[in-house]
Parts: sequence; structure tokens; C-alpha cells
Amino acid sequence: MDKLNNIKVFCRIVELGTFAAVAREMKVSAMMVSKYMAQLEESLGVALLNRTTRKISLTEAGESYYARSKPLLDEFAELDEDIAELGQNVKGVLKIAAPIDFGGIYMAPAINAYQSEHPNVKVMMSLQNVHINLSEGIYDLSILVSNSLELGVVARKIAETRLCTFASPGYIAKYGEPRRIEDLSRHHCLHYIDTPHEDYWVFNVDGEEKKLRTTWHFASNNGRALCQAASLGMGITQAPEISVANYLEQGKLVEILKDYRIPSLSIYATYMQRRFIPAKITTFVNFLTKYFDWQMNAGADRIKKRETGAP
Repeated sequence: MDKLNNIKVFCRIVELGTFAAVAREMKVSAMMVSKYMAQLEESLGVALLNRTTRKISLTEAGESYYARSKPLLDEFAELDEDIAELGQNVKGVLKIAAPIDFGGIYMAPAINAYQSEHPNVKVMMSLQNVHINLSEGIYDLSILVSNSLELGVVARKIAETRLCTFASPGYIAKYGEPRRIEDLSRHHCLHYIDTPHEDYWVFNVDGEEKKLRTTWHFASNNGRALCQAASLGMGITQAPEISVANYLEQGKLVEILKDYRIPSLSIYATYMQRRFIPAKITTFVNFLTKYFDWQMNAGADRIKKRETGAP
């Protein structure tokens, strides 16, 4: 009996929720997964799972066993990766969480470039605009656009962006350009409904942050949809400059209310502090730092050339 394998099966049942899901992942039958689980419980002399026809839940012993065995499995995985690195071969599965807009626009090209240098690293990316608790062990790395960081994580800044206000040339021609933030009350505003600022837009007024509640004309929890709407002349949007870079380069959007923009937001790659940091994490974060430094500088040059009319 391979007890380590049985422990892995148990942990995946807890994480995926069903025997069938684990069977699909392992490419074995559900009966075999059940056999592994029965072997583990028999060896321990205690039930780890409550099984009903509708759901699976942990027993008190199961909760304790999972809490202590999961970190051990992670340590074994890190040990394998550390030894593999001695042969200069970075490999493994890197699980990443990233904001929907930033991840959807920028991360796929970055991952493609990284994997061209490290082809033995598989990357699994989840896009979501929710807080990621890295201590749960579901993700190795989380991309965060913020100026506030939690304790217990390592945060490497990979880029900076400004929170600015944008409109299309067509919208400005039709409705005029607001010169003060108070003028926004007379304009169509496009509101992002999933931000820490909730119903407010944030501006810098005489060196102090000021929140302004806007009356929205169109709202969405997807920044790309809002940028597209703004480019179509539907209204004014506030967004990180990095999210609208392509629209600025093409002249479909222009920045307005420049005197009121707040200080830069930082974009971090965050991961848990631990004794041994797997090479798949360190190489990826180091790569992102260089990659986005080049991307941001190149994008800024293109926008500047467009604004000044330089060839």
C-alpha cells in the first residue's frame, strides 16, 4: 500500500468535493479512489470522511488529519522541485490568481514568454476580483493591484499604474470635456461595480484624496467592457492606466481631469513566506519584474509619440 498516494487522494477529495472529480483528475475509476480512501482509513483505524448519497464531509479526525497532512504534502512537492533544480531544470505546476482585467489583458503574453524560457513549468491561472488567501494553499502566487498589503506574504512589485479618468474624443466633442470633478454630475459616467471604493470615484484634490459619488449611466464588474463602452462614446470611465493602454495608443480614449489623478497604484506578485521558495515561483516573479518593466516603458513611449505627433 502506498500510504503517501492515499494521503494525496484524501486531500484531493477534501479539495475537489467528490470521488468522481478526483477520479477524473487522476485518470482512474471512482472505485479505485474509494479503495485508496478505504485503505487509508483502515490503516489509521478511524473514519476521516462522512459519506452520504448527497455530499461528503470531514469527520473531526478528518479535519485534523487534513490540516496536518496538507502542509506535509506541500513540503514533499517542494523537496522534489528543489532537488530537480540541482539539475538546472525548473519544473512543476504554478498556480496563479490574478485580477480579471489585468490577467485577461497582460498575463497570457507574459506566461507565454516565461514558458519559452522554462518549458517544463505548467501554469494554471484563475481570474477573479476577490481577495485570495494564499495561506489556504490553493494558489502559489497572487497578482495584486493595490497599495495595501497583508502580513505574512512576500510582495514583489512588478509594475506601477495610475488611476485616471478617460473619455473618447467623440464623447468630448458631443458633450464637452469636464474641467473640474464637480462637472461630472452633468455627464454620463461608466461605473465599475466591483472595487474597494464601492460607489465612489477617487481623486486627488490639493494633495488630499477625495471620494466623489457619481451617477452612473452604465455599470459593469468588467473593466474591459467599461473601456470598450467609453471608446464607443457611451460615457466617462475611471480606470488604471494600464487597463486602457491599448485604447490610448490607438487614440480611442484620452485622459481627462489630469490635475486630479491620484498617486500611482502598485502591481505586486505576492506569495507566502516560507523556508524554501520553489524555483517555479522565484523564476516567474523575477521574469515578471523584467517583462513588465519593458512593457510599461515601451507603452509609455508609444503613447507619448502619439500625443506629440512624433514618428
